[in-house]
Amino acid sequence: MMRQPGAARDRFLLVAAAVLPLAAGLGLAAFGRPEAAHLAFILGTLPVLAVLLFDIARSLREGRFGLDILAALSMATALGFGEPLAGNVVALMYAGGQQLERFAEGRARREMTALAARAPRTAIRREGEALNEVPVEAVAPGDVLLVRHADTVPADGIVRGGAAVLDLSSINGEAQPVRVRAGEEAPSGAINAGGAFEMDVVRPAGESTYAAIVRLVEAAAASRAPMARLADRYGLVFLLVSLALAIGAALVAGDPRRALAVLVVATPCPLILAVPVALMAGLSRTAKRGVLVKNGGALEKLARVGALVIDKTGTLTHGRAGLAEIRAAEGFPADEVLRLAASLDQASSHVVASALVDAAQARGLALSPPRAVEEDGGVGISGMVGRRQVVVGGSGFVVARSAGDPAPLRAGLPPASAIVAVAVDGRLAGIIALADTIREDASQMLAALRAGGVRHICLASGDRSEAVAALGGSLGLDAWAGELSPQDKVACVQAARRQAGERSGRSGAVMMVGDGVNDAPALAAADVGVAMGARGAAASAEVADVVLLVDRLDRLAEAMAIARRALAVARQSVFWGIGLSLAGMLAAAFGYLEPVEGALLQEAIDVVVILNAMRVLVPGRGEGAA
Repeated sequence: MMRQPGAARDRFLLVAAAVLPLAAGLGLAAFGRPEAAHLAFILGTLPVLAVLLFDIARSLREGRFGLDILAALSMATALGFGEPLAGNVVALMYAGGQQLERFAEGRARREMTALAARAPRTAIRREGEALNEVPVEAVAPGDVLLVRHADTVPADGIVRGGAAVLDLSSINGEAQPVRVRAGEEAPSGAINAGGAFEMDVVRPAGESTYAAIVRLVEAAAASRAPMARLADRYGLVFLLVSLALAIGAALVAGDPRRALAVLVVATPCPLILAVPVALMAGLSRTAKRGVLVKNGGALEKLARVGALVIDKTGTLTHGRAGLAEIRAAEGFPADEVLRLAASLDQASSHVVASALVDAAQARGLALSPPRAVEEDGGVGISGMVGRRQVVVGGSGFVVARSAGDPAPLRAGLPPASAIVAVAVDGRLAGIIALADTIREDASQMLAALRAGGVRHICLASGDRSEAVAALGGSLGLDAWAGELSPQDKVACVQAARRQAGERSGRSGAVMMVGDGVNDAPALAAADVGVAMGARGAAASAEVADVVLLVDRLDRLAEAMAIARRALAVARQSVFWGIGLSLAGMLAAAFGYLEPVEGALLQEAIDVVVILNAMRVLVPGRGEGAA
């Protein structure tokens, strides 16, 4: 059926306009009033037929074609042949079928529409000593907001004061609340699962994490998949077959009622019902698992993924420097080297300095305030920590200001390590190795993707080649390349497409996973581009077909399984629905079904088809629980 706009009240009135005259007509017929019953059946058909004709005309003006033309033909033919009861039954089946279809699609969209429904409308803003409730559109960067218990965070902001406990399930599907410390970012759309807290807004509500997710959801809900458009083309063939069979049956039997019986069995067509319901259910299921697929076309491609090109930083690794090893010179305890370096680095905003401070705090080391600090931006820093002169930075920076050679301490360190040298009171105290460590679950995530049908995995990174090779070899990937430009990553996508075809003997879709601006061209070149997180680079999220809202690659394997099942169920519903409809049409053509019986049979077929399409909402093999 074509999807008609309008409120639920209007749809209910359309059903009432068909069912009330039908009930009255049946009652009049039972009391021996056939003429009055005849008129009641006509009155139950005409309003629905008028609405249907209006909608058909509007759809044709918009360039859309639907099999509701068959429903209009069957109602008009029933009235013309003096079979108003059949026309009234078809009208009721049509109006009731629309209600059923909308219920099914509403159920299928539930997880997606729930995201938009939870979007906050107002925020509590601190203005001096007062707290005022303002529209969320009025929130601007720099505002201080109060987020009460159970409130939805209205905009992205930095937590101030104490820690906040946030439920992020509406954003990434994770059920366990997380603790966000003061100074860390609270994303919009999260629900405050703890006590009230204040936050400093960092970007307007319209540009926030949750607003971006809602926009993507709305675009996905409005999209039409290639399979749905293909169903429209099949619908034209079905219309011609139905008309030919109806006319042929009437001519051969010499009975125009045969044509009417055939038409009512063909009204409406499961081809139009099954595909949108199954695909929308698939989009909703992936959204529930934290994988936001932008449109039905991307869902279809996701079902055919055979090769994966993946960036390194933030995907297979944590995407931030972490302490790998401390090698202290003679006379310096390792923890003391870290404590002095971290104490001095409290005065620096460099990302490596933050990593050293975090590592020292994680070990419970007591940091001292630095004095007389001098920093050479991006190279090194020097100053006093207590009574000791400390120098921290690159090897060249530290060697120029102290005695000692760090080269012996570097021996045997992994090639991917970043080295920070530390000197104390003019002597080399040691080196600290930092590395973007491999995610603990990287191997399991890749294994899940391979089990889900990915035959070729290539690591494509802009990092140093030796670091990329070490990671690719340790994870057992099929190919890897480092020091790549954005254009080089596009070439990797094209090479992966060829590799997937050679391995399988047929072409397979290529999926690219990345999170940086430099990944945007490759994401656009891939059949399925996946951006890591809605708060990743705007360019990559914009061109990607899929946004991974939860920091877990194995959810992509689940999304692939959901996509394959959605398409399989859609095709199954179409084949069975069309098969049953054709069988009913043949039975009607040979005189085994009366028009009213045919209408009731077709409605039963529609119900079965829609219920089968809704099976996609139930987790299947390879999918996580809802």
